[in-house]
Amino acid sequence: MSGTQRTTVEQRWVLGLTSIGSVVVALDVLVVAAALTTIRHDLGATVEQLEWTMNAYSLSFAMLMLTAAALGDRWGRRRTFAAGLALFGVASVGCALATSTAALIAARAVQGIGAAVVMPLAMGLLGAAFPPERRGWAIGVFSGLTGLAVLSGPVIGGAVTEGLAWQWIFWINVPVAAAAVPLVLRRIPESTGPRRRLDPGGAVLSTLAVLGIVWGVVRGAEAGWGSVEVVGSLALGGLLLLAFLIWQVRAPEPMVPPVHFRSRSFSAGNAAGFLLTAALFGAVFFLAQFMQVVFGSGPLLAGLRLLPWTATLFLVAPIAGRLVDRVGERPLVVTGLTLQAAGMFWISRVDAGAVHYADLVAPLIVAGCGVSMAMPATQSASIGALPPGAVGIASGIYSMMRQLGGVVGVALLAAVFAAAGGYGSFAGGFSRALAVCGVLSLLGALAGLGIGARRRTGPGVAQRDLVRERG
Repeated sequence: MSGTQRTTVEQRWVLGLTSIGSVVVALDVLVVAAALTTIRHDLGATVEQLEWTMNAYSLSFAMLMLTAAALGDRWGRRRTFAAGLALFGVASVGCALATSTAALIAARAVQGIGAAVVMPLAMGLLGAAFPPERRGWAIGVFSGLTGLAVLSGPVIGGAVTEGLAWQWIFWINVPVAAAAVPLVLRRIPESTGPRRRLDPGGAVLSTLAVLGIVWGVVRGAEAGWGSVEVVGSLALGGLLLLAFLIWQVRAPEPMVPPVHFRSRSFSAGNAAGFLLTAALFGAVFFLAQFMQVVFGSGPLLAGLRLLPWTATLFLVAPIAGRLVDRVGERPLVVTGLTLQAAGMFWISRVDAGAVHYADLVAPLIVAGCGVSMAMPATQSASIGALPPGAVGIASGIYSMMRQLGGVVGVALLAAVFAAAGGYGSFAGGFSRALAVCGVLSLLGALAGLGIGARRRTGPGVAQRDLVRERG
């Protein structure tokens, strides 16, 4: 009998509705990638404005997830989840109606707030609806659909942009949210979690710290790396980051408990996941535009031409997930990120003036196989490094670090691209940006060396190894 046949009607509603919420917010992470060239022409956007179009969403998404999860546990997961979906739908209207890049960026930031509410609360609702023996199957279905949405983003965004208009990549969210909200309130039972103390100070400090650092990186090429604006922004961001770390040590219930980072595997897994996503999001940002600028592809064809890279996840990730249980996470993280680095360096060496699409297929496949090996292993290393009772906070921290990696990756690569001449010298800037992707991937592979050898045969073993790791 299949897993679905053993579920109740109520559980099917929970799984279906939480998956719908997760799919729409995950889709919007990269759905704009294939539309960036069109948005640049329609709104007269600069490379700096385009990166904020992606980063405004990811930044608010990353920085508010843990706070949203705590609020949902306190106020009720169902109603908070529904409120997040409603906000996401309203913000999507704002994106679709935007007539300037400033308005689009602002609406994308609000979209990210809605996404930050939806994603962790979806996981909380699933955990409450399914017993432990069925929870793994439900999360597997949920995660598979979410991963499919992320990978399909450039293709769907390209198809909608070319077939209708770029505004419709946001309009399609509206009827989905409008239909889902009343069904959530009617079909999903309410649940609450432990009434954790909120850490608004930590949330504000961390958000402002990341914003200051990213702002400095984004503005470096335009304003000058030695300008008062850039130096001041980077310095202020660094000071706020230090203040956040001190706050977390002293807070009674910190947003990011420092004690967890005493685990070498937890710290290494999060560092590798951060660097993996930085390289991945940065590469998507530029490869989608490369297909259109250099090859003259339409948005749909640009998305389709990325499939040798993105589609590997469907073939390699399931195999990698099974291998984790046999060989452990470290070999997969190190090998996978080394392959991703090789693919990125390979693409960066291609002569954009005489390149054919066929020249890119092999390095795209190599990079795709690499990220597909490393992605499930970094998540497993991070979440599996802590005791079972800390799985929720471990998952939240990993998700936050991964989204932040995307923000930093896009900002860093765009700064390199702009310093090399920007759109006036696209080929040179593209090559340097992809080379930086290779460097980030290699740094991720080095971080992966810190992941401990395969530890778990049961909770007791995991706990003993955690104590050993903490020294």
